[in-house]
Amino acid sequence: MSGFSRHRRSGHYFATFSGLEADLLRSLASQLVELLRNEAAVPRDHEDPLEAMLSFDGPTTEPEDPVLARLFPTAYLEDDEAAAEFRRFTEGGLRDSKAAGAAVVIDTLEEAGLPAEPAAEQRLVIDVELDQETALVWLRTFTDLRLALATRLEVEQDDDEYWETLPDDDPRAQAHDIYQWIGALQETLVDALD
Repeated sequence: MSGFSRHRRSGHYFATFSGLEADLLRSLASQLVELLRNEAAVPRDHEDPLEAMLSFDGPTTEPEDPVLARLFPTAYLEDDEAAAEFRRFTEGGLRDSKAAGAAVVIDTLEEAGLPAEPAAEQRLVIDVELDQETALVWLRTFTDLRLALATRLEVEQDDDEYWETLPDDDPRAQAHDIYQWIGALQETLVDALD
C-alpha cells in the first residue's frame, strides 16, 4: 500500500490501488450506503406547512443498529426532548451526506477503471486522482468506515495486544487488518492535505 500523495503542480491527490484493494473499498462504501439507507425514517403527514416544505421528518429516536448509533450519537444526553428534536432536524441530512460521500468513493474508483464486477484480473491497478474537495469527501468517508468497523469489531482504546494475539485465520483479525488499513490510508491522506 502506497497511500496518498500530493502532486506539487496540480495540487491534486493521488493513490494507486490494486484491483483487490479498490474492490474492497468499493464494497465497504457500498455496505455503508446500504446501512445508511435501510433504517431511514418513514415520511409522515405534516401539519406545519413550513415543516412540510423543508421536510424535517427525520427520526426522533436513536438508531437501533450500534453502527448507526455511533455515526449519529445522541446530542443531548440529559434532555430527551431536545435530543429528539435535534435528531429530527439533522439526522436525515447527515445520512444523505454520508451516503453521498460513500457514493463519491465508489464513483471515483469506477471512473478510474475499476470494473463494475469484482476484478478477475490479478494485475489490475487503479490510479485515483482527487481534487481537494473530493479528497475531503474521501477523508470523511474513511472516518465513517473506521467507525463502522470499530463498532462491529468492538475495538477499544489500548486493545492492540488482543488483536495481535488472534490467529491469522480468525475473521475478526482479518476485519481488524482492514480497519487498520483504512486508518493508514486515512493518515496518508491527512498528511497529503497538510
